[in-house]
Amino acid sequence: MKKGKRTTPPLAYRAEEALRKAVAEAIAEHRRNGVPIAIWRNGKVVRFYEDQIEVQENQDEYTVTSKKRK
Repeated sequence: MKKGKRTTPPLAYRAEEALRKAVAEAIAEHRRNGVPIAIWRNGKVVRFYEDQIEVQENQDEYTVTSKKRK
């Protein structure tokens, strides 16, 4: 095997990027359909509704706001 400049990112890097993209797409789909996202936080299931989720699709990142749903 020749040693040289690596042309593709390591597998771990590519896997992390794929996971980030999949999570962002899943959250965006839940938001579009008005379905809450359920996550496990501090030993409890917490639901976040579409008005609490902010997706920045071009950056594959998301944030959750602290808005209370009525």
